[in-house]
Amino acid sequence: MKILTLDIETSPHTVYTWGLFDQTVGINQIEEPSRVICFAAKWKTDREVMFFRGDGMVKAAHDLLSECDALVTWNGDSFDIPHLNREFLLAGLGAPAPYASLDLIKTVRRYFKFASNKLDYVTQTLGLGAKLHNPGFTLWKGCMAGDPKAWKLMERYNKGDVVITEKDYDRVMSWIPNHPNPSLIDNTDNPHVVKCPVCTSFKVERRGYAYTKISATPRYHCLRCGKWFRTGARLFGVQER
Repeated sequence: MKILTLDIETSPHTVYTWGLFDQTVGINQIEEPSRVICFAAKWKTDREVMFFRGDGMVKAAHDLLSECDALVTWNGDSFDIPHLNREFLLAGLGAPAPYASLDLIKTVRRYFKFASNKLDYVTQTLGLGAKLHNPGFTLWKGCMAGDPKAWKLMERYNKGDVVITEKDYDRVMSWIPNHPNPSLIDNTDNPHVVKCPVCTSFKVERRGYAYTKISATPRYHCLRCGKWFRTGARLFGVQER
C-alpha cells in the first residue's frame, strides 16, 4: 500500500483595509487571494522528503495524490486537501484518483483529550520531536518577495512538518478508524495466516472473541502497533431470518 504524508504552505490574502482591528473585508477589497506556495511530501517507504514550489508544483501534487492509496495529513481534510483541490480546478485538472484520507487531527480529537490539538503540542507531548522554529509572518513575506534565504528556511520548515506528522502517524495508526487494510490493497492476503490489517505485522496474539448480538468471531491484538481487530470467520452464532 502506498502511503503518502503531505503538508502544504499557503500565502496570506492580500487585501485593502482602513483599519487594523475587527475589520470586515469585502470581496472587492481583495487584491490577491491566498494560494498554495509550496508543499512537502514523503512516501512511507522512502527516506527522502520531497519539496515542490513554482512551476509544476500543482501537477506534481496531483500526480502524487493520484498515485497514493492513503494520504496522511494533520488537519488535511479542512485545510490541505481543499486548498489543493482549488489549485487543481484552477489549473484545469480533474479530480485525482480516489485515496483514503487519514487526517490525524480527527483521530486525536476523537480518542484523546490533549490540552491542545495542534501538531506541535501533540508531537512534543508524545516525545516525537517538535516543529522547526520560524520567525512567523516575516518568513512568508520573505518568500513572497523571492528571498532565497527565506525559501531555504521555508523548505526546512515544510519538510519538518511532514517528518513529525509521519512520526505521529506511526504512533496513533492503530487508533485510526478508517485505516485501509494493506493486505487487500496489495492483494497479498492469505486466509490461512492472521496478520494486522493496519501495519501488516504477523506478530499478533489471539485475545478472546469479538461479540455481536448474534455471533462471535476471533479477536486479535497486534504486538507491533497495538491494533485490536477480528477475523471474518464466525465461530458460532444464531441464524438470522
